Amino acid sequence: MQAGLQLGYSTSMVSFTWAGCDEMDEVSGDGHAELLDDGAIEIAFAYHNGDEAILKAKPETSSTAC
Repeated sequence: MQAGLQLGYSTSMVSFTWAGCDEMDEVSGDGHAELLDDGAIEIAFAYHNGDEAILKAKPETSSTAC
């Protein structure tokens, strides 16, 4: 896939729309990445009129001293 992005942002969120080509078909969509209060990040990514994915990652705490 090849695509271009249009971004908007605030202190805790980045939102985007994208458009490009996937296997010679025009595709587009939108999404956002948000920093949550617990330090996790949630990323939503969607094709217009198609599939959606939501990913969530949280920081791993370690009890080992550095």
